[in-house]
Amino acid sequence: MARVKTGYVRRRRHKKILKAAKGAWGGRHRLFKSAAETVVRAGAFAWRDRRRRKRDFRRLWNARINAAARANGTNYSRLIGGLKKAGVEINRKMLAKMAMEDPEAFASVAEIAKQEMSA
Repeated sequence: MARVKTGYVRRRRHKKILKAAKGAWGGRHRLFKSAAETVVRAGAFAWRDRRRRKRDFRRLWNARINAAARANGTNYSRLIGGLKKAGVEINRKMLAKMAMEDPEAFASVAEIAKQEMSA
């Protein structure tokens, strides 16, 4: 059986890894072994943080909604509970955007929730 040498395959594999490690510091973008470790680690962080981003944004929206709700005489828990009772289906992302960009509209939504919770 004939001996198979790596040929162009190794060079292509190395170039792919080194290109992915572009921007890393020092030997991490020059040396294949270090670059390969860097790329694997970066991939793990990217995978984890794609999932974490969703949690982080929801926490941010909740904090913004709570701050705006407190400015309107209620709190996050009562606001969300009142909206659910009233049958208002508006997601947290839109509530947070409303709280930031249109405080008057948010105040009217908060009023609906307050009325529903007091009734």
